[in-house]
Amino acid sequence: MPRTAMAAVHDGDGGVLKVREVTVADPGPEEVLVRLGASGVCGSDRHVIDGEWTLPTPTVLGHEGAGVVEAVGAGVTDVAPGDNVILSWCYPCRRCRACAAGKAWACTGTRSGECLLPDGTTRLSDENGVVYPYLAVGTMSEYTVVPESAAVRVPAEVPFDVASLIGCSIATGVGAVVNNARVPAGASAAVVGCGGVGLAVVMGLTLAGAYPIIAVDTAEEKLAAARSLGATHTVRADKEPVATVVEEITGGGADYAFEVIGRVETIETLPSLLAPGGVGVLVGLPPEGARAGIDVLELAESGKTLIGSNYGGAVPSLDFPRLAGLYLAGRLPLDSLISHRIRLDEVNDAFDAMRAGTRTRSVIVFE
Repeated sequence: MPRTAMAAVHDGDGGVLKVREVTVADPGPEEVLVRLGASGVCGSDRHVIDGEWTLPTPTVLGHEGAGVVEAVGAGVTDVAPGDNVILSWCYPCRRCRACAAGKAWACTGTRSGECLLPDGTTRLSDENGVVYPYLAVGTMSEYTVVPESAAVRVPAEVPFDVASLIGCSIATGVGAVVNNARVPAGASAAVVGCGGVGLAVVMGLTLAGAYPIIAVDTAEEKLAAARSLGATHTVRADKEPVATVVEEITGGGADYAFEVIGRVETIETLPSLLAPGGVGVLVGLPPEGARAGIDVLELAESGKTLIGSNYGGAVPSLDFPRLAGLYLAGRLPLDSLISHRIRLDEVNDAFDAMRAGTRTRSVIVFE
């Protein structure tokens, strides 16, 4: 039977979410109803709220979530009621060329970017009509309905708050290191931006055995968090010449450098942090239409490479359980990423803190 749920809704009329009731219909064929246990508060949601990315409205925000399967539609075989699952904001169609090549993040058959289920509809509504789930998951809600391929089963021992982070920031950050850049042990690396995803990059570099690992930010508390997660050196970008310091630490520039903010200014300076032949990885997502100026001649002559990283090159059905296993084995200290556990009605405060740069990661914990 359809049920109601409290959700954080973006109506497109300003930078404040409204926590209000929505109706959640039963799951259709190959769909899964999930009761959320936790939802991360991510920078991609802020892009939407602040008008930097355009989406249909009204939209239940949130794309980083975990919970329990409540019911399944006809034909679902991957999960069953009672399973703990992490939600993937890019549900793979499992049929396109990208999916066949093992690149679920590049799926061309998904409609998640339209905030629609595979049949072109949603299971959310209110008294005025259709409500869209952000990236087809809409995790800032007590309940949601997602495609089967967006619900990935993980061990029940993984707490919901930690599991929710695996669904975006951890898969994105760790994946940028191990899937996209494939950083070898002993390689030097710099990480520009130490929010939730940047700290996940630091963890990925620690896991890979990189050295030195240089964390760059303007907030001392974020640099302290980076040190606790394996950064061997830190640079205050507002007080020190970043490229000069990185060059001194590495003896000529980093082998790998990760931009995890999505600011044009820092993207443009990324090549200056690299040694000849180094690799720059673009992890942070800028506003729509942003353009960066790069010295192409210098890039070519020095043999440097810039690569894009979308969702950390993750295949959710494979990477989510692996990351959960590494957490349970003590190899990924994901609990330490969560600076604030909040109620749903505190979500706007969390975004204000994000804009001010005063938190690493806020996670909504549902009762």
